Amino acid sequence: MRTSLLVVIATVAIQMVATPTMAGLVGGFKPIENIGDPHVQELGGWAVTEHVKKANDGLKFTNVVSGDVQVVAGLKYRLIVDVSDSNGEDAKYQAVVWERDWLNSRELLSFNPAN
Repeated sequence: MRTSLLVVIATVAIQMVATPTMAGLVGGFKPIENIGDPHVQELGGWAVTEHVKKANDGLKFTNVVSGDVQVVAGLKYRLIVDVSDSNGEDAKYQAVVWERDWLNSRELLSFNPAN
């Protein structure tokens, strides 16, 4: 039990040091300040790719246009992504991605048209 607690504390400390601009955000979603950050853009592209694997709808990632982040045993990103469909029409979708760096894990929690 004590070892598990130490692992959790160490993980949280590492996460706070690794993402200093997000330290102290535990709780609700906070806006992503630098939406052009390469990691944020890569996450958006990954989310579209994962969606297409399941839906086979031919969407193509353009860019992340806005988003929020929440600290929850990792980081949960709520991203608005701009995509184009197979007809070349532009659309916006909301992708929710849960990322846990220390486990090298990502999960697409939802992918829906943005309102």
